[in-house]
Amino acid sequence: MANHLFDTIRSKMTDPNRLFMETPDGARMTYAELVAETGRYANALTALSIKPGDRVAVQLEKSPAVIFIYLACVRIGAVFLPLNTGYTLNELDYFISDSGASLVVCDPQAEAGLSEIAKRHHAQLETHGRNASGSLYEKAAKAPADFTDVARGPDDLAAILYTSGTTGRSKGAMLSHDNLASNAIALVETWRFTPNDILIHALPVFHTHGLFVATNVTLIAGSCLIFLPKFDAKLVLSYMDRASVLMGVPTFYTRLLDEAGLNKEATAKMRLFISGSAPLLAETHREWMKRTGHAILERYGMTETNMNTSNPYDGDRIPGTVGMPLPGVEARIVDPETGVSLARGEIGMIEVKGPNVFKGYWNMPEKTKAEFRQDGFFITGDLGQFDERGYLSIVGRGKDLIISGGLNIYPKEVEEEIDALSGVVESAVIGLPHPDFGEGVVAVIVREKNATLDEKAVMAGLDGRLARFKLPKRIFFVDELPRNTMGKVQKNLLRDSYKDLRFN
Repeated sequence: MANHLFDTIRSKMTDPNRLFMETPDGARMTYAELVAETGRYANALTALSIKPGDRVAVQLEKSPAVIFIYLACVRIGAVFLPLNTGYTLNELDYFISDSGASLVVCDPQAEAGLSEIAKRHHAQLETHGRNASGSLYEKAAKAPADFTDVARGPDDLAAILYTSGTTGRSKGAMLSHDNLASNAIALVETWRFTPNDILIHALPVFHTHGLFVATNVTLIAGSCLIFLPKFDAKLVLSYMDRASVLMGVPTFYTRLLDEAGLNKEATAKMRLFISGSAPLLAETHREWMKRTGHAILERYGMTETNMNTSNPYDGDRIPGTVGMPLPGVEARIVDPETGVSLARGEIGMIEVKGPNVFKGYWNMPEKTKAEFRQDGFFITGDLGQFDERGYLSIVGRGKDLIISGGLNIYPKEVEEEIDALSGVVESAVIGLPHPDFGEGVVAVIVREKNATLDEKAVMAGLDGRLARFKLPKRIFFVDELPRNTMGKVQKNLLRDSYKDLRFN
């Protein structure tokens, strides 16, 4: 039996001398050098007695080494477990304990704090600096490059990614070799990637977007990464004269729009701008098109499934939609209570099925069972609707649905009307306990600089635009909305901030 994921990657390496990665410091690596480097790390991990199926937890600042360790885990049959660099020791204790990690890899500066946790959970601890330093780096540097890949099938685990845990404890989504390989192949086809593409990689690599989508698509296409340590608008803009694709979150695009040098000439050599991980405002989409002549391509995915849908490469990229299902992926809208499929135009729960859908939650068989229908469709927790052309729109998370006076209110519908008002940058709509209606609609708004917009003006602007029961009962103004590292608005934090609100 072959190593399913790495063999898929190898099969696309038609030219071993083609450039795989370059970094701002001038370092360059070919595909042949990538195979050799991951072979060294694979030998180093094997020497630490890491076996097929063992979990390797990695909390490192972004560097090429994270990619080397990830691919080395694939080659030895281990399960890669990337951890957000912002996690606290208390959070890390949970992830290491819950996953039963055999090895923890951290920055040398974090060794003191993590050593006791690793010891308590019987895990080895190795260090790796962003530069040429750390115990694992030294072991890999001395190891041979030749390595015989361990046999792993399509259904064997390649990675575990923990969900954000906004409700209850975080869950470890189990992703197989074929979950990752099949999704990358579908995206290469959908987004027309070729070996000639150069992708500006400014995303973090502890999340599915930067680690699996950006990296795996590049590997499967045999193309090249410009691997940046973090997002810097000026630096990203400077690379556009020789790159072809940028994958980003909405924040990338709003910050790039603040750059005076962003124009059609600066982006003339780029062929594709992709946005995901959080909703892109229609205003951002329109302004980007006006400034650059490019229509941003939005897509829809999640930790448990990687990518599910995408706006078309050829054809209309409609602001506010995430396009149509990828090749091999099925998506449907159902009544959340009954599971009965709904007609186009009706709002309901989004469910998906395909080779991209994960194998379940680590050590949570009952939770896994509850999240799948009997016919194999995964219940995403997202609410959406298909329009008459088959484009999917996301209207919010199921848990964000507001039920006021027995009537359903979808926050996205209210937010779109508020965002269209003069003086509004963006908004977030939440439901809070109301003594009469069960829940009351509350809007939290970010105003444009120097805008004089107040609660009375917002209500006047919404008059006649929304049914009365959908109108906010309270409105608050803030400098910015709370977001996670991928740019998603954290409505759970907003609900917590205003939990003691009393309606008049």
